[in-house]
Amino acid sequence: MDFSFSQEQEMLRDSVSRYLEKNYDFDARQALVSSAAPWSAEVWNQFAELGLLALPFSEDQGGLGGSIGDCVAFAQSFGKHLVVEPYVSSIMLAGAAIAASDNTANLDWIEKLASGEAVAGFAYEEGAGTAHPGLIKMVAEPSGDGFVLSGEKRLVLAGADADILVVAARVGVSGPVALFLVGKDADGLNVSAYTTIDGRSAANIRFDAVAVGADAMLLEDASEALEQIIAKAIIVQGAEAVGAMDALLSLTAEYAMTRKQFGTPIGTFQSIAHRLADMKIAYSKALATLTYTAALANSGAITARDVSVFKGQLGKMGLAIGESAIQIHGGLGLTDELNIGHYHKRLLAFDAQFGDHSYHLRKLGQR
Repeated sequence: MDFSFSQEQEMLRDSVSRYLEKNYDFDARQALVSSAAPWSAEVWNQFAELGLLALPFSEDQGGLGGSIGDCVAFAQSFGKHLVVEPYVSSIMLAGAAIAASDNTANLDWIEKLASGEAVAGFAYEEGAGTAHPGLIKMVAEPSGDGFVLSGEKRLVLAGADADILVVAARVGVSGPVALFLVGKDADGLNVSAYTTIDGRSAANIRFDAVAVGADAMLLEDASEALEQIIAKAIIVQGAEAVGAMDALLSLTAEYAMTRKQFGTPIGTFQSIAHRLADMKIAYSKALATLTYTAALANSGAITARDVSVFKGQLGKMGLAIGESAIQIHGGLGLTDELNIGHYHKRLLAFDAQFGDHSYHLRKLGQR
């Protein structure tokens, strides 16, 4: 396995990093989150120009045929800048689900997603961080030549503004979990929009007997495909989390060496120095875990156990780093004007989605 980025991946990472450094500082990000816009259309179009939206799709589908390593290469910059644009939800989750379908009629949607013309929502979560497709309870009852969807999906990122929804539902009460493509204007959709704790646009969506045709089914038995799609999304989200951890470590170390008490930088106090050392060790472990897991995924050798190790370790270490950063910053770490608390909220959000660290560590028998 190769644990290093290729020259092309380094160039891609540098391009994304330079763009975000110039156009997506904390103040610009906060102004965006405070506005009525769910995300920046200009930034989304720039992601399309850079090829990020087309990257995960195969060349046969009009994409660039990129690997998971390509996405990991730039995703750390997303975490460092607390990007709120729905890259993982629209491209890595909903887009990947559409791409997994054999229905060639859906290629038009992939083209629209890859070009930035459309955004897709991934309606999967049903509460408490739905960790496995087997926990899906929403039902798609066969009806005539199609299906009727009933139930509620929660935390659908970009759900209120998406052009199309990919919905996971069980066929009948005890049938397999299938994936359906549902238009945003379908009768029976009730959308409740809100902003997540980490500043992203999301919605809870209730499906009140939403009728769809048989051609709306993307995959009839999607459990295996969903596990693979979610695993890749978790890795990219993990790269974002590692980027946030890196930013927290750098900002906190700088603060500790400039903030003085009794005329002395607080970073020289033993308790603070030990806490900073623990943060650095946790970050180093998180980065190593990301590097190893991404290499496993690139080589096709990754297993469900590897994903749980990754999710459990990064979730636990991310929370530890965030909590330590807030402690060292004192009351300032809790203010909305300082970016420290916002990084911590992004790490909280990463931990909660698709099963928190406690779930995955219990799954491994570690606690």
